[in-house]
Amino acid sequence: MKITSVLGFDYGKKRIGLATGQTITRSATPCKTINQVDGNPDWSAIGDEIREWKPQALIVGMPYFTDGSENRMTAAARQFCYELEKRFNLPVYEMNEALSSQHAEEILRQHTKINQQNKHEIDKMAAAVIVQRWLDQQP
Repeated sequence: MKITSVLGFDYGKKRIGLATGQTITRSATPCKTINQVDGNPDWSAIGDEIREWKPQALIVGMPYFTDGSENRMTAAARQFCYELEKRFNLPVYEMNEALSSQHAEEILRQHTKINQQNKHEIDKMAAAVIVQRWLDQQP
């Protein structure tokens, strides 16, 4: 099956940013931010998004140190990938998310002031950066 639509995730301990991606237009779009519930992903809200967008694959940003080594969040993101695949029976692709939040913040600062009230905007934009990187690597 050819992948035409993906849903991407910027996994975090407090929030998970989501973005959609289309392989035909090779474009990613920030979607929304889902808050963690008692330190766990809100699987019901994630399921709602998967049902709404109907992606053929899921992309998850994997946090590594800038030298490529793993950190504590890498294991948490990998567990999130495993759960996504198990729960939704879709292929999950890992994408290095190095500096995606900083990149997202740079993009957003061109149009808005970032503060505690709108930090969730960074999460969904970071998800779009991750999805765009994945799309750019597709043949």
